[in-house]
Amino acid sequence: MKVLITGANGLLGQKLIALLQTKEGVSLYATSRGKARILDFKGEYFPLDATNKQEVLSLFKRLKPDVVIHTAAMTHVDECELHPEDCYVANVEAVRNVVAGCEMIDAHMVHLSTDFIFDGTEGPLSEKAVPNPINYYGKTKLEAEEIIKASNISSSIARTVLVYGVVPGLKRSNIILWVKDNLAKKNSFKIVDDQWRTPTLAEDLALGCWLLAKDKVKGIYNISGGDMLTPYEMAQLVATYFNLDNQYITRANSATFNQLAKRPPKTGFIIDKAIKKLGYRPHSFKEGIEIIAGQL
Repeated sequence: MKVLITGANGLLGQKLIALLQTKEGVSLYATSRGKARILDFKGEYFPLDATNKQEVLSLFKRLKPDVVIHTAAMTHVDECELHPEDCYVANVEAVRNVVAGCEMIDAHMVHLSTDFIFDGTEGPLSEKAVPNPINYYGKTKLEAEEIIKASNISSSIARTVLVYGVVPGLKRSNIILWVKDNLAKKNSFKIVDDQWRTPTLAEDLALGCWLLAKDKVKGIYNISGGDMLTPYEMAQLVATYFNLDNQYITRANSATFNQLAKRPPKTGFIIDKAIKKLGYRPHSFKEGIEIIAGQL
């Protein structure tokens, strides 16, 4: 099976590569903007701007992958609010291009979506929940889903929540590292206790994508962690694991933060469908902390 990954330089892209290059019978093509930043990669890398339709069509025609896992996106929620045109091109137009490429070569597409397509009035959510995004990022991700569902391609949509993990060379932090670093430096900080999520270890998300890709499973699947937690609860678990003083953590209401984009108060996913139909088994958040600690 030939598998092409977009956004291969990112967190999920690199975790996918680490996983898939251990699978027998998989020929792996990594693509991303610019030069490769992937360590210990044994496959082939091709620079690709997914927002450029001709680049996408040309490369897909040349490589003819059986499956395309589309991870490339603009995911910084406030940046999407601030730069809606860039966000639309990255999250919607790029998906149109990838869909067109998959149609041309009859490839299966695994697309990454988000809990931010929901308004946060209830949770945890099943795959049957009705989307109603409250920020621009969520709106673009929902439009991308609709483009895929309206197409004729074979596809999986993997919805996920608050992905965390570490890879060498990536500057973007995550909640575990952020909390650990601040507590180690004895910096006081506020963290919200009125938003609920099911945080997702990047390795688990990569596994979920592979389970969808290997059998070309069709439909929408929630691929996240199983623990429903607030960021405040996550911070307390981090403090406990690393034996750091939690007196520097202050519980806060989300209204006290001046964020450009609205965040849904409660999302989180019910992952029963992925467990039963895919055999997906995510790590607990405590186990995720331990895994990241071992990677530092």
